[in-house]
Amino acid sequence: MNDVIRYYSGFDEWGRLEREPLEFLINWHYIRKHAPAGGKILDNGAGPGKYALELAKCGYQVTLTDLTPRLVGLAQEKAGELGLQEQFNGFHVLNAMNLTGIADDSYDGALMMGPLYHLQKEEERSKAVQELYRVTKRGGIVFVAVQTRMKMTLTSLQHPRHWKPHDTIASIRQFRENGVFNHQDEGRFTGAYFYDVNEITPFMEQHGFDTVTVIASSSLGGLLSSEQRQYWEEQGEGNQMTDLLIGMAEDPSILGIASHLLYIGRKK
Repeated sequence: MNDVIRYYSGFDEWGRLEREPLEFLINWHYIRKHAPAGGKILDNGAGPGKYALELAKCGYQVTLTDLTPRLVGLAQEKAGELGLQEQFNGFHVLNAMNLTGIADDSYDGALMMGPLYHLQKEEERSKAVQELYRVTKRGGIVFVAVQTRMKMTLTSLQHPRHWKPHDTIASIRQFRENGVFNHQDEGRFTGAYFYDVNEITPFMEQHGFDTVTVIASSSLGGLLSSEQRQYWEEQGEGNQMTDLLIGMAEDPSILGIASHLLYIGRKK
């Protein structure tokens, strides 16, 4: 966990979501579609709080947690700048595997948009999901983000020098089997776990959730170059393209080629 804290203490996660807005736009569309009408929401592993702040703007009472103290402080600062402090029930430095101080059955809905990326052992991922289950009310909706093994395989084949040790086929084959990636280049993305698309729903269901849907957070957008996207902007159809990509995000045929997926489920 120290590697995760060190990485996000220096990485501009807020800026990443600003530079890559499609992921946020698609996730937000489906969060708003499936979130409860009101009530208390936990944003667990919230980073700098981009989703939490939007939820607060919509009138939800939000509790924010993250492992990295710098990001928790940044989220609290932004809430103050936007005059949203009263919509927050707290800003906490907590590990997703141990939400100490948060009572059982507390939230009408919960987000976990990042922690499962960084938990490479199955028992760690299970602990995080068990904690999410514990603090969510019966019938509450959860939104859980994961990264996909197929898209990382494609990225490795396309850019092997940038994703060492995936500069050999043997290493890529091993990754295909276990989903575990540890970057050789210091300072790059932390050790991570990438899901096979077919394991996401069973994993969540065995931890007590009924599946609502799984969506591709970037839809087909991640396969489009900036020049290709610019064409549609210049045609005056940029918004229509975005609407198309949002609507396609639930198409199961594209789940494997999206870098991030969003699992949406309901606590039994």
